[in-house]
Amino acid sequence: MTAGAVQETLAALDLVDHHCHGAVTDELDRAGFESLLTEGEAWPGVSPFDTPVGLAVRRHCAPLLDLPRHAPVDAYLARRAELGAAEVNRRFLRAAGTGVFCVDTGHAPHRATSPGELAGAAGAVAYEVVRLEGVAEAVAAGGVEPDAYAEAFRTAAWEAVGRPGVVGVKSVAAYRTGFDLDPARPSPGRVTEAARRWLARGGRLEDPVLVRHLLWTAVDLGRPLQLHTGFGDSDIRLHRVDPARLTDWLHLTAGTIPVLLLHCWPYQRQAAYLSAVFERVYFDVGLTLHHVGPARAGANPGGGAGDHPLPQTPVQLRRLRPGRVPPPGGTGLPPGPGRAAPGTAGRRRDVPAGRAAPRALGGTRQRPPGLPAPRRPGRRRLSGVGPVTVPERRPGSRNG
Repeated sequence: MTAGAVQETLAALDLVDHHCHGAVTDELDRAGFESLLTEGEAWPGVSPFDTPVGLAVRRHCAPLLDLPRHAPVDAYLARRAELGAAEVNRRFLRAAGTGVFCVDTGHAPHRATSPGELAGAAGAVAYEVVRLEGVAEAVAAGGVEPDAYAEAFRTAAWEAVGRPGVVGVKSVAAYRTGFDLDPARPSPGRVTEAARRWLARGGRLEDPVLVRHLLWTAVDLGRPLQLHTGFGDSDIRLHRVDPARLTDWLHLTAGTIPVLLLHCWPYQRQAAYLSAVFERVYFDVGLTLHHVGPARAGANPGGGAGDHPLPQTPVQLRRLRPGRVPPPGGTGLPPGPGRAAPGTAGRRRDVPAGRAAPRALGGTRQRPPGLPAPRRPGRRRLSGVGPVTVPERRPGSRNG
């Protein structure tokens, strides 16, 4: 089979996006759109459109809106407004070549599609990933005594993962405490005392004992656990979110649940090491690829390429974004089995939106653990997962 035939065969396969958020349904002005192109805050005189991801939007997304490549920013935003968010989302999602979406419903700074709505727009299948901090905070907001907190949270977590369409859970412990945590399961007495402090103080869940309790509850639930690691907004303390700091906890939980390390940069080598020495640990670098640009994208997953089993790298194309990430999601990726053929070194091909990811990540078309197989077009059913209520975010935090 020639390199071109391999590329065409791989490009025809559906992706499984194992971690994403809904597509924004608000009609965004320029400031609102730009805020979703970056993990940072606005700087006077500087536009996120001048970053690698901003350039990629104009290069790869503009043609899907019937505009020329690198259309002026004002023309691009005007065309988005003319078409409306629903049509823009539909065009981009269907161009992404993704058959299955696993949607984290716990992050909602803007109105966004539910898993079922995302599936409908994409002509695909969508499942839900439950964010456990949101479950804990809903329990606290509903009123609970400190000595009843542990059981109330456990009950609520089991109810959440029992909803139709739920395939996993997620924690943003990285935003709340970092990973400098005692790896042992906390005793009931310590959980009660920590709950007493938190319930008296209020606010988001940030107590280290309760975060440990949450992580161990995730183990008890038996579902795949996604963990934000590394790259994030300014609410992250980057030196505290190195996934290698989870090593002792991973030893204690080895053989129980799949653990999926999200984002990882600049710790992709540490994440690759963990996926090599722990059978049920996986990692991805999908989010970062949008921001580092084509020149550095090859070095990002490549930093761990020799250290981990190729099937341990699931695909992630997007996070909560204004209907634009699928196209650049596939274009900043390095050459893979379908593109690095003899005599093609240094040559760049334009590939369909979102379809380069499996090739770049070692041909990883496999589904995340426990995920049902996607149905082909014409035989799919929507998951029927509806929107969820999420506690209000803490001001100043974009993601946690």
